[in-house]
Amino acid sequence: MRVIDLFAGCGGMSLGFENAGFDIIAAFDNWDAAIKIYESNFSHPIYKKDLSKDDIIQQLSDMRPDVIMGGPPCQDYSIAGKRELGNRANLTIRFGEIVIAVKPMWVVFENVYNIERFSTVTTLKQMLVDAGYGITTRVLDASRCGVPQKRHRFFLIGKLGEKNGFLDETLVSNLSCKQMTVRDYLGDALNTEFYYMHPRSYHRRAVFSVDEPAATIRGINRPIPDNYKRHHADKADICDGVRALTTRERGYIQTFPDTFDFPGAKTDVELAIGNAVPPALAKYVANCIKQYCTE
Repeated sequence: MRVIDLFAGCGGMSLGFENAGFDIIAAFDNWDAAIKIYESNFSHPIYKKDLSKDDIIQQLSDMRPDVIMGGPPCQDYSIAGKRELGNRANLTIRFGEIVIAVKPMWVVFENVYNIERFSTVTTLKQMLVDAGYGITTRVLDASRCGVPQKRHRFFLIGKLGEKNGFLDETLVSNLSCKQMTVRDYLGDALNTEFYYMHPRSYHRRAVFSVDEPAATIRGINRPIPDNYKRHHADKADICDGVRALTTRERGYIQTFPDTFDFPGAKTDVELAIGNAVPPALAKYVANCIKQYCTE
């Protein structure tokens, strides 16, 4: 199937669907740093567009996609943000408007797990149902989808002419019964038993074991503070050889392969990695769609 990736970022969704055998024909984003990374890793074009302003409907229609997928910027929904609905939330509605105008057979929407608290996603669902799409919604735990990370993400998957909930059974039945750990995925490649991941606040732990799924990879990667005080839930003491992860290691935990290039300034690359959909999670969803199509 021919796929267009909107709000593509550095390409996590594109890579996952490509690895599942889908034909990614084009991508769109508005952040130069992410576009630079994307261009370094894919042969199909990525277009710089502000999807809140630029009219791309004719361009997309001419491409005749079978699937339009995307994850609009999520800061207004994120537990790390202010939980206020602003311009970024409006991009969710814009995504729906684009899909309805182009009318691909399939639509895949991805976002933070708590987006369902907000009215915007309810509006998106109704827009798609009114346009003839049956929809399935599910929060997926990435660690049960081939990703060594406790990352929960919301997916809305729609297909023209289907009934609501059509993909529920497929999405659930393929989940692993066991969460994937960092060691499961990387073996001993990190050369450490414990590592530091900077927490959102010091009420949370920061030292993790490779024998558990990683915490959610975020868009910042800070060194261990000189005055760090051990959290009661830390898996080890900082003095026990604990170190922060490198940029490339954070990419591994997001399931980007070693062959995936990350050109650009370190802060931009870290943010792009943290914002990305793990390719293995995207591949899981893509394979569920393939399975449904062949049943």
